[in-house]
Amino acid sequence: MSERLQPGDVAPAFTLQDADGTEVSLADHKGRKVIVYFYPAALTPGCTKQACDFTDNLDLLAGAGYDVIGISPDKPEKLARFRETESLRVTLLADPDRSVLEAYGAYGEKKLYGKTVVGVIRSTVVVDEEGKVERALYNVKATGHVAKIIKDLGI
Repeated sequence: MSERLQPGDVAPAFTLQDADGTEVSLADHKGRKVIVYFYPAALTPGCTKQACDFTDNLDLLAGAGYDVIGISPDKPEKLARFRETESLRVTLLADPDRSVLEAYGAYGEKKLYGKTVVGVIRSTVVVDEEGKVERALYNVKATGHVAKIIKDLGI
């Protein structure tokens, strides 16, 4: 199981394809704070709610200096469908081999309906302007999570 990140850790570098197949790197956001959130699957109810919440609050977050990136194991084509279907404005990145999910501690054992399974752990990592972890939240809820982040960050 992958190690969970702690505040002060250097955020693992990554370069992944977005919904259009364009490569996006964490380094592209140096100098800005980044909210990187990890979700199990595009076009599912909880993940849709979470992505829509981030989209609805994107202007507020951007105004406070935060970029938002959502990462799932889906392929770019599915992310494009997700973006179009739900009118999403957050950057969605594909991690089909789960290497970034694992590097961020967002893949491993979790409880699902009382059973222990291996999969994506719904997580959010806030990365500061220098590329260090400011906050690392694991096993977050899809509903109400964005409002909690906004409150916790004092936005």
